[in-house]
Amino acid sequence: MNKGIQKIFAEVPKTYELINHVLTFGMDIICRKRAAKIGTKDGGAVWLDVCSGTGEMAANLARLGDNDTKVIATDFSLPMLKVAATKPEAKRINFVISDVKVLPFPDNSIDLIAISFATRNLNTNRETLIGHLREFHRVLRPGGRFVNLETSQPKNRLIRKLMHLYIKISVKQIGGMISGSKAGYAYLSHTVPRFYPADEFAEIIKQAGFGKVDYKQMFFGVIAVHKGVK
Repeated sequence: MNKGIQKIFAEVPKTYELINHVLTFGMDIICRKRAAKIGTKDGGAVWLDVCSGTGEMAANLARLGDNDTKVIATDFSLPMLKVAATKPEAKRINFVISDVKVLPFPDNSIDLIAISFATRNLNTNRETLIGHLREFHRVLRPGGRFVNLETSQPKNRLIRKLMHLYIKISVKQIGGMISGSKAGYAYLSHTVPRFYPADEFAEIIKQAGFGKVDYKQMFFGVIAVHKGVK
């Protein structure tokens, strides 16, 4: 990720979760729990949450793992991870500062990679996004899972228009007011309507080398969880 995005996320850690919950009416909490269950049901010894931010997904993984499960949270923003480290589940999480372009893990070393509401920040263009997904593929063991939770584009035209209108009038204003970072939430309001529809993103995951790719859409298609297998 570029330094501009890194600066944005350095400005918002203290209010980041609150704003997400307010703007999504708590849907993000429900969706993270669902995605974590989808990812962890096949077990594994090492689970990785990339672009972990304030560690909400990592905390979900830690709650679902047993005592032998190693949970790792990685992010490029130290301020975000500092907030994550204050969570009760943090004692079961290993925190690593890293950019997703080059993950500091060997080939074939991870059983599960999860990412939640951050993939659109990797999407500077389609090829760059595929490159990031190939890096995830590299570190996964054969049979390892990639689970992606992200905003999506509803198939229903009316719902899609209403979603885009809501993003336009609320994210920048409410997020900026609560966080004090108008630039940060102007950026986030820009990325949501421009991310891929669920079926198109499934094809992108396949292009990165994953098989058995499927997805579930939630809340009228506003959010989707994708799963791919190495």
